[in-house]
Amino acid sequence: MDNRQGYRPDAPVRRLLDTINNPQELKKLPPELLPQLAQEIREKIISTVAKTGGHLAPSLGVVDLSIALHYVFDCPRDKIVWDVGHQAYAHKLLTGRQDRFHTLRQHGGLSGFPKRGESCYDAFDTGHSSTSISAALGIASARCLKKERHKVIAVIGDGSMTAGIAFEGLNNAGDLNKDLIVVLNDNGMSIAPNVGAMSSFVSRKLTRPTMVFLKKQVENLLRSLPAIGEDLVTWAKRSEESFKAFFTPGMLFEALKFTYLGPVNGHRLDHLVETFNNVKNLKGPILVHVLTTKGKGYEPAETDPTGFHGLGKFDPDTGEAKKSVSEVPSYTQVFGETLVRLARQDPKIVAITAAMPDGTGLVDFRQEFPTRFFDVGICEQHAVTFAGGLAVEGMRPVAVIYSTFLQRAYDQVLHDVCLQKLPVVFALDRAGIVGEDGETHQGLFDLSYLRHLPNLVLMAPKDENELRDMLFTAVEHPGPVALRYPRGRGQGVAFSSTLKQVPIGKAEVLREGKDLLILALGASVYPALEAAGELEKQGFSATVVNPRFIKPLDEHLILNLAAQHGRILTVEENVLAGGFGSAVLELLADRDLFGVTVKRLGIPDIFVEHGTQGVLRKKYDLDAAGILKHALTILSQPAQPKKVVWGNFN
Repeated sequence: MDNRQGYRPDAPVRRLLDTINNPQELKKLPPELLPQLAQEIREKIISTVAKTGGHLAPSLGVVDLSIALHYVFDCPRDKIVWDVGHQAYAHKLLTGRQDRFHTLRQHGGLSGFPKRGESCYDAFDTGHSSTSISAALGIASARCLKKERHKVIAVIGDGSMTAGIAFEGLNNAGDLNKDLIVVLNDNGMSIAPNVGAMSSFVSRKLTRPTMVFLKKQVENLLRSLPAIGEDLVTWAKRSEESFKAFFTPGMLFEALKFTYLGPVNGHRLDHLVETFNNVKNLKGPILVHVLTTKGKGYEPAETDPTGFHGLGKFDPDTGEAKKSVSEVPSYTQVFGETLVRLARQDPKIVAITAAMPDGTGLVDFRQEFPTRFFDVGICEQHAVTFAGGLAVEGMRPVAVIYSTFLQRAYDQVLHDVCLQKLPVVFALDRAGIVGEDGETHQGLFDLSYLRHLPNLVLMAPKDENELRDMLFTAVEHPGPVALRYPRGRGQGVAFSSTLKQVPIGKAEVLREGKDLLILALGASVYPALEAAGELEKQGFSATVVNPRFIKPLDEHLILNLAAQHGRILTVEENVLAGGFGSAVLELLADRDLFGVTVKRLGIPDIFVEHGTQGVLRKKYDLDAAGILKHALTILSQPAQPKKVVWGNFN
């Protein structure tokens, strides 16, 4: 009979997961019931993500690892930092968020990533990859300064280990020699596994307290020998390292002054619990190499881990996506098809992605032009400078990177591309409001962090047909170009039979009026046209302009229309600080055009939460109704004098 408090083997059958509201209750379970709990957690994750969408395969792969960590360590006193964060669903279920798990990624519900404001068990906010080791090292260093004794664990996915910041953290951690545990979750998607029962056995046995004690005693004995003691200690350590390296891929981590342990089977809870129980008694930087299967426990996800990495709603019985009835292609799809078309005509065009060939629409390009396709891993900084090197030698590189991820390579865009006027195209997918992934993934800053860079052309299409023409324009331009376009489906417009270049810096007037000038950028153009139609019903007329270019602006058109109308409403899916509206205000000020009322509509000085694109656009007045509301507010004010202090804009 198990005497653990809270466990009754004769109690009515109920789900184990229902009894776990925190890690302390988890610890009351006998080890033999942990696999059953793992199965229940997987079922919960699958059924929930089928309804909400989310990151399925990564979360399923770390269920056993999550259980073992919380079973052994004492959270929240001990700190677990989850890299990227899309592998933290099981962690959320084990830390008091079961009753809200159905709200995952929904507006006002649980975030899809760890958030300190959501739970005391979330040690660090994460969304972008490869930050866990640096953050955990900072936490561990603060612990030492405060003379505390808790453990700090960084759980990093193997794909995240391709990023430079991960190795910067490892290098610094080895030098500082702080007590830090790094768990490498290796699912075979990046680091080639070196699997073997002997390797797992050796690592687990070498971490037993008795073995650690014995090794220390032998080392002390050898050191006590006169003359040759230190030489014998050195020889013994080299022999152990050589023996471990023969069975394991840990030489690199040992070189960085980490004690390397593994590989350990990431789905054998008994092995994981034993290893972590041993590891928590060790000192210094430790790296535990855990081998997992991405999508573990759900056959569709195991078979297609890439397709089930991040997905929308699906049928949990079959794994089939619940597709929209719309046949309108996504911007990503249109971009990918157009790039292939252009590459057939120009052998100098090459494509670069930072571990996102599927998400950026480059699968067809990779298949048709395998030697001209480069997946550099989660290394946006390297991707940009790599593109610069290609451009120097006459290639036409197209670096396809989500807006939120390109900000990680700001210095490289500035220093290695724009400074040299290199013809690199930056295709910024997921620009603007992205949706359910929330604060870390909203593409709401690119206009602000790119607009001020010399030599860069920055543009945004109003629809998918204009995206095709802009991509054609970008690959023909002799300097750097950034092309931003939104997540989701296009407007359903017809495609022109031929691609044509868009005149650099030229806007287009889509609708003419006399009372108000609306300058709406990118995804905001069609809602602005709809709002203008509603204004007409209320007796007002508005001119709607698609600026197309944020840099350079169509100064002649904007200044003339501003002088004629006296009222301007700018609309953009970007933060207001330094965005498109700011560019318009700067233009008016620089050209001394006074007496014009300007209202900027965009994102205020905040980080936008998670929620569907529709919900968020409505909340921040970036839909047709919101644009109409602000337009009426401007029109309710007396018109400013329509005169220009000086200048001729005709």
